[in-house]
Amino acid sequence: MLRLALLLTTLLLGACAPRPEGPPPAPTAAGIEALTRGIADLGPGVDPEEAARAARIAKEYSHSLALAYGVTDPPLVHNTKVNLGLRPRGLCYQWADDLQARLAQEGFRTLTLHRAIANADNPFRIDHSTLIVSRTGDGYAEGLVLDPWRQGGVLFWAPVKSDPDYAWQPREMVLARKLTAKSVSGRAVPR
Repeated sequence: MLRLALLLTTLLLGACAPRPEGPPPAPTAAGIEALTRGIADLGPGVDPEEAARAARIAKEYSHSLALAYGVTDPPLVHNTKVNLGLRPRGLCYQWADDLQARLAQEGFRTLTLHRAIANADNPFRIDHSTLIVSRTGDGYAEGLVLDPWRQGGVLFWAPVKSDPDYAWQPREMVLARKLTAKSVSGRAVPR
């Protein structure tokens, strides 16, 4: 009964959000080029070829994941379907895990991948996980958010410090804080 109520509530709330018609659109050459410039602009020392490769893979792989996950709804509706077992994957941390694993295969020399979580300290919002790319030697805060979940398979990207929707914190810091809280309260630690 609780699952049905959760599904109906999410579907009703999701009806207020713009609903894509079918799977998300494939990435465009212009979108890949814009992300290439964004990555290259992380600073001197970023290899232009690595920036182009990272941008292409991030855009194209996000789209491939959307197809594999069966995304046809706004993110929160899709989350509900995953939680009810109606879709195989597609929670934000799964997008971040999968995109990180794919980009890590490239062995970039001039780029570093980081993980971050937002909303962990806000009881009125769900935690949100993402992947961040920075210039090697820089911290996560100097990087770009690579968030395929936010727009249901259409890769959102922006500088960490100017993300309009989320205030990011290093994943390790958030998980350590949650682990400490769990040891005190006995509650489960989310990813």
